[in-house]
Amino acid sequence: MRPMTGMTQVKFRARFAETAEDLARAQALRYRRFRAGRAPGADHGAAARDCDAFDALARHVLVEDLRSGELVCCFRALLLADGSAISRSYSAQFYDLSRLAGFKAPMLELGRFCIAEAARDPDVLRVAWGFIGGMVEAHGVELLFGCSSFHGTETAAHEDAFALLKENHLAPRRWLPRVKAPSVFRYARKLRLKKPDLAAAMRGMPPLLRTYLLMGGWVSDHAVVDRELDTLHVFTGVETRRVPAARLRMLRPAV
Repeated sequence: MRPMTGMTQVKFRARFAETAEDLARAQALRYRRFRAGRAPGADHGAAARDCDAFDALARHVLVEDLRSGELVCCFRALLLADGSAISRSYSAQFYDLSRLAGFKAPMLELGRFCIAEAARDPDVLRVAWGFIGGMVEAHGVELLFGCSSFHGTETAAHEDAFALLKENHLAPRRWLPRVKAPSVFRYARKLRLKKPDLAAAMRGMPPLLRTYLLMGGWVSDHAVVDRELDTLHVFTGVETRRVPAARLRMLRPAV
């Protein structure tokens, strides 16, 4: 396999974390985006980090502003040879993924994907996806997967988005995750009669999940209630061989 290298755009660069300092920067950004202010006693100043046991298993990707050196986006990526290793994934804590154990090609779990609050340039996401595309090509990845999060645990605020997922984006039955987490919102069942307001659904759809769906992605039929991170999240998969031709540019390495 050809090695992955950093990719440079005019304004932003994506690269693998190489040092403990790189990882600490990513964990600090993750803390600010996922934990700060979301739980009593959660704010611990500049030294606060979001970290867990899965950090040691994954590669970490940083997207930096070349002008300022600031970290504007980060995520972690766990490469699996095929579905037989899916129990090692972060997602497997929350979903019964036994059906995906039969997936016969390389898989890549993306997690803790976040963008700095002040980073509003769309090129940040484009460069991140270009780097992901490089990993897909380098390793022959045929399934991208992870957990896509909605802010807050109140389901009423997201009903139109969940109704749209139920209508158009549920996983194929052969891959559909089963319930594992103790607290879930079975939206496909609860909202079976609800017709989504498309405009409201898209306004409320998390940007990362919106990108997955544009590539033909699919989701679990239930959302996990994660009170630790104050989110509702759905398992999300993208079969790279099925990405519509018009959307393939999202998975092409940036040049």
